[in-house]
Amino acid sequence: MQFGIFTVGDVTTDPTTGRAPSEHERIKAMTAIALKAEEVGLDVFATGEHHNPPFVPSSPTTMLGWIAARTEKLILSTSTTLITTNDPVKIAEDFAMLQHLAGGRVDVMMGRGNSGPVYPWFGQDIRQGIPLAVENYALLHRLWREDVVDWEGRFRSPLQGFTSTPRPLDGVAPFVWHGSIRSPEIAEQAAYYGDGFFHNNIFWPADHTKRMVELYRARFAHYGHGTPEQAIVGLGGQVFMRKNSQDAVREFRPYFDNAPVYGHGPSLEDFTEQTPLTVGSPQQVIEKTLSFREYAGDYQRQLFLLDHAGLPLKTVLEQLDILGERVVPVLREEFAKGRPAVVPDAPDHATLAGRRDAQAAAEDVKDEEVPAS
Repeated sequence: MQFGIFTVGDVTTDPTTGRAPSEHERIKAMTAIALKAEEVGLDVFATGEHHNPPFVPSSPTTMLGWIAARTEKLILSTSTTLITTNDPVKIAEDFAMLQHLAGGRVDVMMGRGNSGPVYPWFGQDIRQGIPLAVENYALLHRLWREDVVDWEGRFRSPLQGFTSTPRPLDGVAPFVWHGSIRSPEIAEQAAYYGDGFFHNNIFWPADHTKRMVELYRARFAHYGHGTPEQAIVGLGGQVFMRKNSQDAVREFRPYFDNAPVYGHGPSLEDFTEQTPLTVGSPQQVIEKTLSFREYAGDYQRQLFLLDHAGLPLKTVLEQLDILGERVVPVLREEFAKGRPAVVPDAPDHATLAGRRDAQAAAEDVKDEEVPAS
């Protein structure tokens, strides 16, 4: 099972000081957080994609390429790549290039994002969000797997004899997660291709997450990719920790109360009761995270959001120390207990390449066994 962090890259005023970081400071903080994630033994760093203030990560592959040059093991991912407003050709080429630079330590999460104005900025209609997601990914899927592509669709100009360059590293496309909070069509899309499904698991109650994951698992099996238990599931989560839970609540409350997304809404106590947000001791984070398995089954990737709502870099780095030293080692051990052998590990480049080679070898043997007519 993979553990990591994801960032949305917001530039938010620290409510305890009244100061907001500059865009430059925030970008540098995000890269420092990624390096710290590898240092403390996490597996994944994922960045969002936004094109509007107060967010800064408008070019995820640029940032991830910088991080790739300074890390050795960390899997570099996105917490949203906008499949609706990005050109699938550019996505194919950007992430294949990143694959080569990072030695295969790359995957990608496709999503529609949560910023409506981005659609007209890139010449698209938000009312076509789902059809755009379906069509654009269908093209991207082919671009990574076929050397020469002829294609025609509704939303972009046709392609004739087109080859995306560079080709994916070792002929293996980056693993794709389809991220969605509320759209069953996206869970269906992930299942159709046998890709992963990532439920953000931040704002919604457990029963909603359960329905979305169960839909994906059932449709994954329907399309012949394996049993429901073999589907590839990822979950998000939000945490803030201190040694004593009272200290965590006291320190985090002003950030929660003034956060751009959920501030001035439900109380911190109500939000932690009704959603996966955990504010408390490391043990409380462990217990609540382990409870995700009760409604999502055995899953493959757990990402935590730590650096939002104006929290200063120093505090986020302290959170990473706690996560890496006191929380993730226990989660690795506990999630492994009773995990059925049929449940696959989280895919990475090496396992995908090995699977491809094994399939090719099996086909060669099958061809050799066919008697001559």
